[in-house]
Amino acid sequence: MIRSIGVFKLNLRGMITKEEIASQYQQIQDEICAGLEQVDGKARFVEELWQRDGGGGGRTRVIQNGNVFEKGGVNFSAVYGQLPEVMKNALKVEQRDFFATGVSIVIHPNHPMVPIIHMNIRYFEMEAEPGHEPVKWFGGGIDLTPHYVIEDDACFFHGQLKTVCAQFSDEFYQRFKKWADDYFFIKHRNETRGIGGIFYDRLAATEQHSWEDIFEFSKAVGRSFLPTYTEIVNRNRNKEYTEAQQEWQYQRRSRYAEFNLVYDAGTKFGLETNGRIESILMSLPPQARWIYNYQPAPGSEEEKTSSLLKKGINWV
Repeated sequence: MIRSIGVFKLNLRGMITKEEIASQYQQIQDEICAGLEQVDGKARFVEELWQRDGGGGGRTRVIQNGNVFEKGGVNFSAVYGQLPEVMKNALKVEQRDFFATGVSIVIHPNHPMVPIIHMNIRYFEMEAEPGHEPVKWFGGGIDLTPHYVIEDDACFFHGQLKTVCAQFSDEFYQRFKKWADDYFFIKHRNETRGIGGIFYDRLAATEQHSWEDIFEFSKAVGRSFLPTYTEIVNRNRNKEYTEAQQEWQYQRRSRYAEFNLVYDAGTKFGLETNGRIESILMSLPPQARWIYNYQPAPGSEEEKTSSLLKKGINWV
């Protein structure tokens, strides 16, 4: 497993190394875990170090039964070796060595007015074919799944993401917001998982954005998580709620579980490549309910939330 090295490393050609990317991601994991513990005020993360057969490993950190966070995980991994068969087929390449590192977060709060949040930043590279440059890219995103859509919070959340994106490109936010709307869509329900956010994949250097720019963007997305979510948690954590509202929370959690088990690319890839099952399924809620043919009451807050689970809403 790659350990934090604490220095800025470049290779002989001046490019940031994969070791430095992994080190910076570990630092972001540390910052987020410390911040979330402070927000919750009770629960602490439990860490498991694990090794991957074939190369690399990770740090799984889980928080449970807190003042605010019923279950959550902030996971880091850095793995390498031979491409799994499923990835070879997906990328349409012959056998190559690969390296992948990232931070993945899912938080399930115990309060129905505090939303579920997901964030992922990742880097992938693959050994070059003869005569070609190595294949490498960044991916990631951050999205919010409210149990109840509170419009002020939705506007604040998207405003924060737009500000982060604008530091690097005028077109990143709209491009990546649409990508999130399309990706976080539960086709069999004809609804989005939540209010979206941003999502991107295979982001590499271009004439407009250097490799260092893309890496800085990846880190900025990661570091936007803690201040953004802290503000939303603190706006809502002390609100009173009813048993019926908590029942709705469990209903909304079931949609989250459906998406992750049916459509989420990371979950499917992990299961198909014999990944560490506890880390893969960390994203599932601790409790969810499937009520047959549930229909929210006309004019209710539940119906309002359901009406806002669609693509293309301009929150900012």
